[in-house]
Amino acid sequence: MRDEVFGLFPIPLLRSQGVLPTALVRGLVEHFSSRADLDNSSSPQLSHTALLSPADSPLLVTVAELLTPKLAEFGGLLFGEALGWSIKEMWVNLLDTGGRQAMHNHANSFISGVLYLTPTHPDSRTVFMKSPGGTEFSFKNDHAGVTTGPYNAEKWISPQPDPGDLVLFPSFLMHAVPPNAGERRITLAFNAIPTHLDSWGYRVRFGG
Repeated sequence: MRDEVFGLFPIPLLRSQGVLPTALVRGLVEHFSSRADLDNSSSPQLSHTALLSPADSPLLVTVAELLTPKLAEFGGLLFGEALGWSIKEMWVNLLDTGGRQAMHNHANSFISGVLYLTPTHPDSRTVFMKSPGGTEFSFKNDHAGVTTGPYNAEKWISPQPDPGDLVLFPSFLMHAVPPNAGERRITLAFNAIPTHLDSWGYRVRFGG
């Protein structure tokens, strides 16, 4: 007699190390740090740039070229087909010591991602969480003696990133950044959309 446990309907998250070369990471930090002057309601120590597109800088054109194969790979996991993908918007986040990013997701897109541009304090890694509106038991077993695993955990802390690393995730996935206990943390976030989706002949195109 043998028991089997199946992880039903998992949510994919792609982690790719060293996607951006060091010189490109340095150029992005130097070019966009001074432009991240918009306040964020999550924390007074968090600021970001206006929404950017690859056309706004040759640096971002290079970033988009490096990301496109990764988007196609990840999109195949989500939709079961190799689709064309484009970056809808990009922005740079500056998180100073003590700053945090509240739990949120990204509307009007299908793949979202974070490129890490500076070292990240271990306590300030991106945290992914179950949706607060998820379907689960209304009474929880939650106390000091509980062993947390993939089927009862409410959050997942991403691995320690290095500058140039990338994570891709479905845009609906809730995520946050705990208070930054280290030096300034700079990331490049973005949203991407496919060229189209086709549901048995009902075809919807995205983009211009």
